[in-house]
Amino acid sequence: MKRLSGLISNDESYIDITPMLDVVFIMLIFFIVTASFVREQGIGLYSPPVQEPTEVTTAPIIVSVTETDEILIQNRLVNGSAVKPTILRLRAENPQSAVVLKVAHQAKTKAMIRALDGIRAANVQLPSVSLST
Repeated sequence: MKRLSGLISNDESYIDITPMLDVVFIMLIFFIVTASFVREQGIGLYSPPVQEPTEVTTAPIIVSVTETDEILIQNRLVNGSAVKPTILRLRAENPQSAVVLKVAHQAKTKAMIRALDGIRAANVQLPSVSLST
């Protein structure tokens, strides 16, 4: 019994963490020094010069596709094949006018594409075409 009591001591054992703190401190210094020399590469952003707004004196040509897939140009019912000639006639009267395509939420995609094809066939370029829902 005495032999076992001699092996057990009341002293608490501990682990010396001084070498670990030294390593962490050296790593911290290393990262601080290297981070100050790292230069981030980026892309310079330049905004275009501001242009004076131009007054639009022409009313846009409004092409509407209704919920029942009917195509209206300037609130007049037209056939899908009559979109191109109607737009050409209206653009001949006012060549600066833009085209706005208004599509109802319930309209089918086929009717919208039929109207858009007619607008493209009339050679209306993309900056002059707007889509509205």
